Amino acid sequence: MSLLTDWRDVAYAEDMDQKTGQVFWGNYFTIEKGIYEQLLSNPEEVVTGTVEELANKYNTTLQIMTGFLDGINESLKEPNPIETMEANTVVNLGFDLEKLYYNMVEASADWLYTLPQWENLLSDARRKELYLTQKKSGTIVKEKKVGRNDPCPCGSGKKYKFCCGK
Repeated sequence: MSLLTDWRDVAYAEDMDQKTGQVFWGNYFTIEKGIYEQLLSNPEEVVTGTVEELANKYNTTLQIMTGFLDGINESLKEPNPIETMEANTVVNLGFDLEKLYYNMVEASADWLYTLPQWENLLSDARRKELYLTQKKSGTIVKEKKVGRNDPCPCGSGKKYKFCCGK
């Protein structure tokens, strides 16, 4: 089995009770925050190495590192082969700053997109713009329905009921 399959079996186990789940995810989010703090402190450096080397570098388990790699994969400039990843698979953490911020907002990970490191990386205006863009992306805007006595939207000048509403 691949590392990703092992991670998902544990992280999303249906038989995990609520208290165990809270402890598990609380621990994971704390470690994830620490890794992001280090990555965002030096964003120009593209961290590379095997999954096992990165787990050791960030002082975590192979399983937690796999979960981290699964989470960051969509924000990378070159995605890692997470589906087939093993302990000796070489991966990179070269991320796109704006894409990473956007994806953190999408995941509602306020403990990540409010990190103080972002203040030095993206302007306040750009962060607000990315935040609003992401929040609006899931909003469905219904246009006002045309009434039968309203002017026709085709621009003919006729009432809708005598034009396109027939």
